[in-house]
Amino acid sequence: MDLVNTMPELKDIKLIIFDCDGVLIDSEGLSKRELLALLKTLGVNITDDYFEAHFLGHSFEHVTAKIYQDFGVALPDTFRPEYQKALIAAFTAELQPTLGLKDLLDSLAVPRCIATSSSPTRVGHAMKVTGLDQYFAPHIFTASQVKNGKPAPDLFLHAAKNMGVDAKHCLVIEDSPAGVQGAKAANMQVIRYAGASHMEPWRRAIDPLTDDVTTISQWQDLYALAPELTTTY
Repeated sequence: MDLVNTMPELKDIKLIIFDCDGVLIDSEGLSKRELLALLKTLGVNITDDYFEAHFLGHSFEHVTAKIYQDFGVALPDTFRPEYQKALIAAFTAELQPTLGLKDLLDSLAVPRCIATSSSPTRVGHAMKVTGLDQYFAPHIFTASQVKNGKPAPDLFLHAAKNMGVDAKHCLVIEDSPAGVQGAKAANMQVIRYAGASHMEPWRRAIDPLTDDVTTISQWQDLYALAPELTTTY
């Protein structure tokens, strides 16, 4: 088992709230590639480190505001539709679930849902092309449904309320510091997933915002952390 830091004591979990990008689907590399290519046409050159520090796990509205704040560039109205079109094409051709995910979902013994910063169109297409819609629909909640996106707790609390589960009984699985912060702010239990391809080994080092959160690099690790959540143990 490849755990980065100490195991948490998971207590009385009645709902698992999954982030989508970088957790359920191996999409962050595709998202970064398409976004950076379009930004470059506007003269905005973004590094990998900047992308991961400021964009990973955030809503498009946050990205737009950050680009204006740091680069003085207001994205044109055509930018988001162009980006979404490019991303949908990339998802259709290349998107895959994270390794071992479907086996985990097949064995879960508790309800699950999604809480994502992605748009409804984007997450809906991702679920369709990967075959994950059968595991989650209609329990998919997006940042468009709340006032404040991650790292605020709003989206997680919205998901829990709609699923009829108290926050203290929720386990959130996230990959980004913004998501981890949001889960903590919602007073939920949280695990960081670092198994997607964008999480290269050197990037799995403990982040200051997630240093008290257990990190797993493969879905099999969850069986050992909380065997009561699955039907295989």
